[in-house]
Amino acid sequence: MKLLVRWLLLACALLLVAYLYPGVSVTSFGAAMVAALVLGLLNTVVRPLLVLLTLPVTLLTLGLFLFVINAITFWAAASVLDGFNVNGFWAALVGSLIYSLCGMVIDSAMESLFGD
Repeated sequence: MKLLVRWLLLACALLLVAYLYPGVSVTSFGAAMVAALVLGLLNTVVRPLLVLLTLPVTLLTLGLFLFVINAITFWAAASVLDGFNVNGFWAALVGSLIYSLCGMVIDSAMESLFGD
C-alpha cells in the first residue's frame, strides 16, 4: 500500500515539475505514472552504476557531479517515453532538482504518516 501511494505521489510530483518549469512537459496523468515508474527503475538500476563509474569525478567535484547524474537519468527517462518530454540538459537538471525535492518531501511525509 505504501509503495502504491508513493508511486501516485511521485507521479503528481512529476506533473508539478511540468507545471512549474516550462522545460519539462507531461501530457497526462497516465504518462506521469509511467514516467515515475521508469524514473524509479532507472534510479534503482542505472544510477548506482553511473555513480560507481564516475566516482573519481564525483570526488573531485565534492559530490556536485551527482546532480549531473540525476539530470542524465531524468533526461534518459524522457528520451525513452512518449508523453514525457525534457527540452535539453539544463531543463533536465532543473527538472531533476525539483523532482528530487518533491521526492524528499514525499518520503518525509510518508515516514511520518506510515512509520517504518
